[in-house]
This record gives sequence, C-alpha cells and structure tokens, in this order.
Amino acid sequence: MNKKIPMRMCVACRVMQPKKTLIRIVRSPEDGVCVDLTGKKSGKGAYLCRKAECIEKARKTSALKRALDADIPQDIYKELSDNAQ
Repeated sequence: MNKKIPMRMCVACRVMQPKKTLIRIVRSPEDGVCVDLTGKKSGKGAYLCRKAECIEKARKTSALKRALDADIPQDIYKELSDNAQ
C-alpha cells in the first residue's frame, strides 16, 4: 500500500512540493518568528523552498510577512540562507 506524501506550497514560488523538502517558518506566541527545521513546533507556519532564489524572493516581496502576519527579523533570512541548497 502506498503512503500518502504530505504536500505544501512554497510562499515564494507557489509550487506544491513534499513537506520534507521545504523549510518551515513558525510564528508562535512564546517564541515569536523562528525557523522550524523539525516541522513540529506549534504555531502558524509557512513553507519555503530550500533554494536561494525563493528565499530572496520571499524577502523582497514580503511573502513571509503576509503569510505569518508578523514582521520577519533579518536574522531569520540569514538562517534560511544558511540552510539553502
């Protein structure tokens, strides 16, 4: 029996991809906005491709800010860039 693969959409390029291939960014009341590499933290989440182009596009177009309805600190983009392929 085939197992269903969870799919999520990148907020920058708007392409559906398997959840495991994307980076999750979370807004939670306790921690604020943070990168969730495990994909298990509680809070409102948004997904980004691990491509440098998508991370830059999300920064320029404020896609993460709109998706999470919160201001995104610059150190989040630096952490995302460090995890890019």
